Amino acid sequence: MSKRGASLQNKGQRGARRAAAEREARVHNGPRGPGKPPSRFGGWLRRALVWGAGIGGVGLVSLLIAVVLAANSLPGYSELQAIQTAQTIVVRARDGTEIVEIGPSYGEWLRFEEIPDSMKNAMVAVEDKRFYSHFGIDFYRTAAAIIQSFTKGERIGATSSITQQLARNIFLNSNRNLDRKAREALLALALEWKFSKEQILELYLNKVYFGGGAYGIDSASRKFFSHPATELSIGEAAIIAGLVKAPSRYSPTADVQAAVDRATVVLRLMQEQGYISADQAQVDISAVQLKQQSGQNSVRYFTDWVLPQLDLFLPETAEPIEVWTTLDIGMQRAATAAIESNTPGAAQGALVSMDRDGAVLALVGGRDYVASNYNRATSAQRQPGSAWKLFVYLAALEAGYVPEDTVVDEPVTINGWSPRNANGRNVGETTLRAAFAFSINTVAAQLGNEVGFGTVAAMARRFGITSQVNTLPSMVLGSSEVRLIDMTRAFAAVSAKGRSVEPYGISKVTTTSGELLYRHATPTQSQLVPDYVIAGITDLLQAAVQTGTGSAAQIGRPVAGKTGTTSSNKDGWFVGFSSGITTGVWMGRDDAKAVPGLQGGRAPAQAFAAYMRYAVKDRPVEEFDVTLNLPDWLAEPDEEALFGDPDEYYYIDENGNLVEPGRRQPGQDPLLPDGERTPLPIPPYNEGRPPRAPPAASDEFLQQATGGPTPP
Repeated sequence: MSKRGASLQNKGQRGARRAAAEREARVHNGPRGPGKPPSRFGGWLRRALVWGAGIGGVGLVSLLIAVVLAANSLPGYSELQAIQTAQTIVVRARDGTEIVEIGPSYGEWLRFEEIPDSMKNAMVAVEDKRFYSHFGIDFYRTAAAIIQSFTKGERIGATSSITQQLARNIFLNSNRNLDRKAREALLALALEWKFSKEQILELYLNKVYFGGGAYGIDSASRKFFSHPATELSIGEAAIIAGLVKAPSRYSPTADVQAAVDRATVVLRLMQEQGYISADQAQVDISAVQLKQQSGQNSVRYFTDWVLPQLDLFLPETAEPIEVWTTLDIGMQRAATAAIESNTPGAAQGALVSMDRDGAVLALVGGRDYVASNYNRATSAQRQPGSAWKLFVYLAALEAGYVPEDTVVDEPVTINGWSPRNANGRNVGETTLRAAFAFSINTVAAQLGNEVGFGTVAAMARRFGITSQVNTLPSMVLGSSEVRLIDMTRAFAAVSAKGRSVEPYGISKVTTTSGELLYRHATPTQSQLVPDYVIAGITDLLQAAVQTGTGSAAQIGRPVAGKTGTTSSNKDGWFVGFSSGITTGVWMGRDDAKAVPGLQGGRAPAQAFAAYMRYAVKDRPVEEFDVTLNLPDWLAEPDEEALFGDPDEYYYIDENGNLVEPGRRQPGQDPLLPDGERTPLPIPPYNEGRPPRAPPAASDEFLQQATGGPTPP
């Protein structure tokens, strides 16, 4: 080849290499053109995409492995059917009547094909419209909720699918945190992996909570409509489906209108999603017949008191149990009606009634449990007013007073405290019986001061008062706060002839199969005061009803009781007994404001009478035993006889001198055979001066004691 040809060939090769270099530069530089360095951002982006894809792939594989492992660890379908989330407790009255069921009620298990299509469609429409198309998590719904949260600043709303709700109900709690949500999502995917859509929906509809203790559609149908879920109509299915979002808010037994409004939303969603026609969506939900609730909400005050006691004598178990109580259904209705019809204005009322052995027959803790579940019968502490005088007079009777004793109603001041009577007057001399019957404050103050305020407090403790008791003088008028159930217990002990009474509400506990788990054993009773004290206080309590402040409590048979009214009419009480049943009534406002016209002898006594007329109607009339069989030291004919014969014991004469047994008294002869004494003339002592008693100590003793001669 010639030099010229070789040169041309070299030029061609160089051109080819230049063109290749330019192409490579264009590839690296892109539109930037030659001479510009490659973009660092583009490189990072490419690397991020590569790494992201890799991490995503690893994460997806890890999630798949986790789902498979979780699915393999899930219980079988039959095991999931048997899982119960809480203990069922059936509470029965004393006659065996079921009064309330606490805890879950699952009804009959319905297979998928047994569940009405209207029920399945209603639930899917309102809770998870993409249920049949997602894999356990509705990512579209979740993403939309997140976007709405960012754009509108709202909290992320409920996005759980039916499968997620099922996972939460069976395996998790309701805490709203990321950890629980992550586990819920994983379990939902595992459930979808292991079970079919039909199985998942069947589990869900048989286990979801609908309020009132009802778990599953059959239990809810029976609770709200009195028939099994296989007979649900479209309207009834819409009501049940609407409950899942907020069972307490949309419950037809709590708020019918709220339930109707929510069911209307369900019907609209069913129409929009093609499950029902426009005509079917026009169901008159308000015409749906709801089950009449035979129970009374006041019963819940009683169950709130007794059920926590199960922890004291039952082992921890999730087994369904039946609790047989002392509650009398008829008496509970009468008690509820008595409180509702007699409690004035905005005041609250409470009632406790117990048998002579302490069995609680009726208990009302307020006018409406739904409005306020605060139990004023067992938890509230209020001043009892003059009802507290029970303990003052018990102490006085034990100290030796009898109902016929004369006392004086007069102004009195004790340690700077000057009590006044309700009418502002004093009647002077009166009997102990009348002072109690008309609730005279000044007499109670004098009695408390005489026997000792600590003695009165000890008497209250003896009769079952558990709250703090002060020993200031004003305590005799009921300034210490007490519980109604404790005051009723104290009066019940009087009704029980002075024997101690322990209130109880559970007679026995069994399993649903009848196995006995617990039976109430009557505690050993102690005699709190002697019989004559009980006879005396019963006499006084009966007089308070027959002729005194408690006359409104009369029911046509013997009644013993006491009224109580606090200052400014903040509290009104009446506690009493008849035919072995003791009942206490309290009325007042929760904020302790005055209630015009509220006095123990009016509304509380009237409520007592209204209830007791029903409570004792099937019991024989019992007359009270008020015969005083006084002990010898109280049965002597006169005051001097209490001291016996002066010749038989040491005593101090009127001048402060110690007189030995058998020593002759100045001015008296020794005892004659017939037991009579004859006066003797007093011998002269320093004639011209008035006689004086011999000195209490001799001169010799005084000299030794003082160290010097005695003065003339």
